[in-house]
Amino acid sequence: MLKITFKQSDGECFINVCKQITQIISIFKMLIYNTMAANLFGRYVWLIDTIRRHKRITYAEINKLWGKSGLSYGDEDAIPLRTFHNHRLAIQDIFGVTIECDIKDGYKYYIVNPEQLENDGLRTWLIDSYATLNQLHADEKLANRIQFENIPSGNKFLTTIVEAMRLNTVIEITHKGFGKSRSNTFYIEPYFVKIVNRRWYVIARSPYDDVIRTYGLDRISSISVTDETFTIPEDFDADSYFEGCCGVITDETTDIEKVVIRVSCNAQEYIETLPLHSSQRMIAQDADSATYEYTIRPTYDFFQTILSQADKIEVLEPEWVRDVIKLKAKNILNNYK
Repeated sequence: MLKITFKQSDGECFINVCKQITQIISIFKMLIYNTMAANLFGRYVWLIDTIRRHKRITYAEINKLWGKSGLSYGDEDAIPLRTFHNHRLAIQDIFGVTIECDIKDGYKYYIVNPEQLENDGLRTWLIDSYATLNQLHADEKLANRIQFENIPSGNKFLTTIVEAMRLNTVIEITHKGFGKSRSNTFYIEPYFVKIVNRRWYVIARSPYDDVIRTYGLDRISSISVTDETFTIPEDFDADSYFEGCCGVITDETTDIEKVVIRVSCNAQEYIETLPLHSSQRMIAQDADSATYEYTIRPTYDFFQTILSQADKIEVLEPEWVRDVIKLKAKNILNNYK
């Protein structure tokens, strides 16, 4: 799951991040048509990825790896020192990633505050994605050996929405919700975007009733940007808005509470490497199973997550959540009678 969130208590930070998002997306679009720019951008991503993986690395070691990367023209194709320093400046400007040199540790280069990069879902996703594309570019034999999930809703309106977010501009959308017989056209104030289960969503305030709602980009048929601007409340925080949620549903009628599940041993490693929620905590374990505790809002998204591994997970508490899963399990059995 990728979530682009901003703490609005720092308005300048919000604007800077939006500028970075818009800049990176614009660069991606430019790369499609400009081979030279694509090669240069590939170098930037390769440098970030290489230094990130090696933690601390000398300029000579970087050049040695560059010569063997498949992106260079061979072992003799070194990155000149002046060019390398120019790349560092460009990387800081485009990605917000600072690469410094530790003179006391043998002139080794490292990423400043790497935990900030790893915790930034957007930048990590972009870097990882383009690093993989670098490998494909370096060796076309890999083209049929790397498969990507298609995200249909991300290729049409995402750039427009992010640009509107950067400028705090009201947009008009035509949207048709699931189960609705017709589309509706209305204005929204886009606060932030989020990706969940291969779908992009825009979370926006409705100027009609002052309510924040979530709209799937794949349910939008048209978007137009207006000249009207809006102001996001200084105390608005995207993480707090989705506190306790397992997806995009924020049902305030459902309280955040403790949920305990038992996971069979053959699914434990899967749950450990891909937690169901950030609050996941193991509280017990034996030879046959592991017990996990969550502090969540048990909404439809959570139930769907549990049902996706229903034969390996048992809800222990609270009782009402257990009863909901029981009812859904009965409905599933009825489908197979």
